[in-house]
Amino acid sequence: MVDVNYENWETIIGLEIHVQLNTKSKMFGGEPYHFGSEPNTDIGVVCTGQPGALPTVNKEAVHKAVQFGCAVHANVSLISRFDRKSYFYPDTPKNFQITQFEHPIVHGGSIAADVGGETKHFKINRAHLEEDAGMLKHFTNFSGVDYNRSGVPLLEIVSEPCMHSPQDASSYAMAVKAIMEYIDASDCNMEAGSLRIDANISVRLKGEQGFRNKIEIKNMNSFSHMEIALESEIRRQIQFYSKHPHEKIEHGTYRFDTETGEIIRMRLKEQADDYRYFPEPDLPPIVLTESYIDEVRRSLPELPRERLKRYLTELQLPEQPATLLINDKKLSDYFEEGLKKCSNGKSLAIWLTVEFPGRLKELGKTLWEISSDHIAELVNLIDNGTINGKIAKSVADEMVQKPGISPSDIVKSNPDFQPISDMVEIEAIVDQVLSANPTVIADYKAGKTKAFAFLVGQIMKASRGKASPSIVNDLLIKKLK
Repeated sequence: MVDVNYENWETIIGLEIHVQLNTKSKMFGGEPYHFGSEPNTDIGVVCTGQPGALPTVNKEAVHKAVQFGCAVHANVSLISRFDRKSYFYPDTPKNFQITQFEHPIVHGGSIAADVGGETKHFKINRAHLEEDAGMLKHFTNFSGVDYNRSGVPLLEIVSEPCMHSPQDASSYAMAVKAIMEYIDASDCNMEAGSLRIDANISVRLKGEQGFRNKIEIKNMNSFSHMEIALESEIRRQIQFYSKHPHEKIEHGTYRFDTETGEIIRMRLKEQADDYRYFPEPDLPPIVLTESYIDEVRRSLPELPRERLKRYLTELQLPEQPATLLINDKKLSDYFEEGLKKCSNGKSLAIWLTVEFPGRLKELGKTLWEISSDHIAELVNLIDNGTINGKIAKSVADEMVQKPGISPSDIVKSNPDFQPISDMVEIEAIVDQVLSANPTVIADYKAGKTKAFAFLVGQIMKASRGKASPSIVNDLLIKKLK
């Protein structure tokens, strides 16, 4: 058995991310597309390749491609054109795909992503517009083709081979997803196939120049599955070269089997010549102006990295909840709504990313069932001293059980949620605890600081968590002196 030293090898990964654009109609025809429609109902003469049907370019898809180019600081081409990519497969009724090969709409650009606490910048090679294929559906005794997805506009974003670990790849892909969501170019629903990833991967000895043969893993729709697939393929390639140092891995196209966690070869890899690219004769070039591109750039919304910077500097959020928020635009927008009613962004972020998700998961509910105003109100109740932190957790339990009721109403309706703020009542509890713990008092006076925390805990326990912590601390310090 060959001894494999994985530390001697370097991994090279490049990603091709296919993002469905959320336009009202398809890329080259007027028919709509709705995920989940009955098979072969969202179709028309262009996407099914009827004789004589002529394509027209979807202007909205072009606009969204330009938005992406501006968002990643790329060069947006003033003139780009479409090409035919010929291949024969049942889900491609025309026997060719209209794409951009020689002159794509976007060149260059870069994506910033955090990997293991380090910010890395990954280069983009290009992004081009094209149409999606249909879907093959396999049954017990036969297979069928659903052409609903055929012709849906895609933006294919091709990175440089600049990633060196599965974590690099998933962080980059998540950053791309976030940008597409923030500019409202796609819903990026990976389960519905709105975002799919192809990974090209090879390995080489550290210090080696050039690239060895790569293999492609197709149509991954989960970041975790992509990491598993890449890790598996890295080990396979290193083991192959360790055993056969003078041989080459054969180019091939693979798929990831989610049940076995292994990749399975589908076919040998085609080369560009196999597709017989040539300019699309039925479509004119896309011609843009500098003023149009500048206007798109000026109208971009706040992007993920800009929002992260604001969260960390202006709102002083901890890095973990800030990152969780910006990576999920829907959650981040929900947080933004809550900020309109609450000035304590740090506390609001913790409740949204830590406290409520755990409670909701146990009940099979989602955060969207609770109003962001209600969570902001809960934070305000804590900040203004109406309730303390312990009571707030119990109120949160009630909020997930009864999503429509405000925390103020929950507090008013339950005597146990109304804290004790009467000085005389709290002082009596403090005196009672001090009388019962003379040795702890002696420890405190001897310099043991933990004794103070113990006494606070006993007072809160005696008051069933209802005593005001600030009043307890003040009284306790005064009496211990």
